[in-house]
Amino acid sequence: MRLRIVLRVAAAVFAVALAFGDRTAAASPNDKPAVDPNAPVSFYKQVLPILQRKCQGCHQPAKMNGKLMLTTFESIRKGGSAGEGFVPGKPEESELVEQISGAKPAMPSNSPPLPADEVAMIARWILQGAKDDTPPRAKDLIDADHPPVYAAPPLITALAFSPDGKSLAVSGYREILIHKADGSGLEKRLIGEAQRIEALVYSSDGAILACVGGSPGRFGEVQFWDAKTYKLRGAVRSSYDTLYGGAFTPDGSKFAFGCADNSARVVEVKSGRETLRIDHHADWVFGTTFSLDGKHLITLGRDGALKLTEAATGSFIDDIGKNYGELKVLARHPKDNQVVIGGDERIPRLYKIFRTQARDMNYTDFNLIRAFETQPGPISAVAFAPDGGSIGVGGVGGEVRIYQLSDGVRRQTLAGHEGGVYAIAFAPDGKSVATGGFDGSVRLFDVASGKLQKAFVPVQIDKPRTIAHASN
Repeated sequence: MRLRIVLRVAAAVFAVALAFGDRTAAASPNDKPAVDPNAPVSFYKQVLPILQRKCQGCHQPAKMNGKLMLTTFESIRKGGSAGEGFVPGKPEESELVEQISGAKPAMPSNSPPLPADEVAMIARWILQGAKDDTPPRAKDLIDADHPPVYAAPPLITALAFSPDGKSLAVSGYREILIHKADGSGLEKRLIGEAQRIEALVYSSDGAILACVGGSPGRFGEVQFWDAKTYKLRGAVRSSYDTLYGGAFTPDGSKFAFGCADNSARVVEVKSGRETLRIDHHADWVFGTTFSLDGKHLITLGRDGALKLTEAATGSFIDDIGKNYGELKVLARHPKDNQVVIGGDERIPRLYKIFRTQARDMNYTDFNLIRAFETQPGPISAVAFAPDGGSIGVGGVGGEVRIYQLSDGVRRQTLAGHEGGVYAIAFAPDGKSVATGGFDGSVRLFDVASGKLQKAFVPVQIDKPRTIAHASN
């Protein structure tokens, strides 16, 4: 009965909109055009994007709540523990429509209900026969039973050592590759829905591994993996494009990330609920981190701004530094309220987070502690050593330079990379550092001597089935 009422109301809405479309448009030019209730609905172009944005966080290969996966036509039709997903031609008998309908729909879980027009669109698609118009090129199957097959090494955009120093997480195509920390072997492949991985972050207690990324132009996603069992704890969908940066609060209860819609957001790790959104930037937000006590959020954007925000309220506090052009990377000192930043201007800069001197007419960069030497190319990776005594800087120039924080002197130059360096991670003991980038190889260097200890490709190179190459 509930479903029939929803469908009747939706049909009435569309009929009225169609009948009075011209009159409404004349009265309000900004209104959406009337919807033709007889127009064919595309599964691939209209239905699937709705499910991707709102439902796939809980219903994907890595996490199938209710044994339900909503990533392909076949998996949607198969349904889950409640039965078959839909009956072509009969939306009133389809479990999918039942789950998203009513005053308190079961899906999406812990999120606002789908708008009535989206529910009606899915119901109309089923009423019209639930045809699958997915193009062949989009039907590559990737899941735990069908992992990606690589024709070439993948571009490496993220690296992270586990806090216990036993594992090294490496970004791949739609997966996280868990290697032994010394590079002696692959331990686990964590496969998700997001095509790109932009950041990997362990919680301070080592219990959770967060993966930040998404599928360009489709959705952004943060995945929270149990770092012991390698099971997906939860996945949060946000925005319409790939997500960037990523930082846990000191207690690990919340997680911040940047978006391509110029916002930065904070979510609860346990529930996935968004607790904060800030819109202080004029361009994409590439970096986020928290102050040592977790009370302040620091964000970095492509607009060249480095901003300080109150984490509890979202109130803007300060521009930490001057604008030196497009910024790309941010890292916080492990023991002090300082951050190092870098970008297209090619100069790494170390800032204190909190202003201790009033602004002047010349907008002097009072928070700046140190500007390091100019790099060979734009900066695309920065990282602090665990003791906070040094930093690693990498970029398009194809090398990683390690600097002493106290005096800015370069200690080591780590060479041998073929192309840009996009990821740097120091081991917890500070004795070795991992690098990765365009050429798809992970390199482990001895920090004290700068000598290469090991280099390896993190994936097996095979004949292509689902191709993931250096341009993914």
